[in-house]
Amino acid sequence: MATAVYPGSFDPVTLGHLNIITRAAQVFDEVYVCTLVNSGKAPLFTRDERVELIQRCTAKLGNVYVEAWDDLVVKYVKKCNARIIVKGLRAVSDFDREFQMALVNKINDDDIETLFMASAAKYTYLSSTVVKEMARYGADISEFVPREIIDDVYERVERFKRQAGD
Repeated sequence: MATAVYPGSFDPVTLGHLNIITRAAQVFDEVYVCTLVNSGKAPLFTRDERVELIQRCTAKLGNVYVEAWDDLVVKYVKKCNARIIVKGLRAVSDFDREFQMALVNKINDDDIETLFMASAAKYTYLSSTVVKEMARYGADISEFVPREIIDDVYERVERFKRQAGD
């Protein structure tokens, strides 16, 4: 049985992320989506909220499981009895960063491989940062995030704006 792990911060999950998840679910018997904390960013949603949002968006995919993790990805991969890490690539700049991480993961555990999946062309510009910025200004984000979570994104952005006094 081939099992893969798709790690990321997913704050929030975008249609680009969902595209990679869906395609990975067609290739692997099981796909574990692992929400992590990105220490370089202030999150819009808590880790557990991100798990719930992704679960809502992937509910129809019977072989996709979503969990939070706060340790090294390679440890999570082992926990899931997997050997593959799936990473989506939008542009060459993604490759530079992800290739570096793949090498670090390989040093930490030589049994783990990283599979890079090219983003669907229509999502190459898309990031969670773009989504948050668009939502902050009230722009239509329906082309960016799954419909199941559009209201959640707007509501959370508005709460942050009120707290900041905007």
